[in-house]
Amino acid sequence: MNQKEITRLRVINQTIDKVITIKEAAELLGLSERQVIRLKGGVNNYGPAFIIHKNRGRKPQHTLPDEVRMKIVELKQTKYQEANFNHFVELLEEHEDIKVSYTSVHRILTQAGIKSPKKHRKRKSHHRRKRKPQKGMLVKIDASPHEWIIGGELFTLHGAIDDATGEILALFFTPNECIEGYFEIIRQIVKN
Repeated sequence: MNQKEITRLRVINQTIDKVITIKEAAELLGLSERQVIRLKGGVNNYGPAFIIHKNRGRKPQHTLPDEVRMKIVELKQTKYQEANFNHFVELLEEHEDIKVSYTSVHRILTQAGIKSPKKHRKRKSHHRRKRKPQKGMLVKIDASPHEWIIGGELFTLHGAIDDATGEILALFFTPNECIEGYFEIIRQIVKN
């Protein structure tokens, strides 16, 4: 018997001896009065062994057999060494005809001290381009459609910026992004 069951038996015996009421026993054990009555009747009829849970020591019906567990560990260490756990579950079902859930495989393999190989791709480093050393060497041109006038309609602002200085060289609004807008900002740049 574990400590919880010993406490339960002691309280039930006190109810049998009429030291405490069923209501008090229910509060002490955190059970309903009906449950206390059931336990009291069971101890009276079958003795203290009634308190012990009946499933103690039994293996659940859906437990994987030890041979299958050993085969899963063996296959992971030999044939499917490179596969991560998710892929390993799929391979077991396809090639070995072993249908096991991911959580079961994860539990079996982690208990065996096997970790899932996670492949992490190295992030590509995006280096910022240095600005050009001299004004006029590179002009960046783009257009941005927004509601530039509050409560108004959508306009597209065409703009040109000097790369070296960040200076705005030209701006021009059009109803949409078009070649006319780009030609106009180029005209403004050439004119200035």
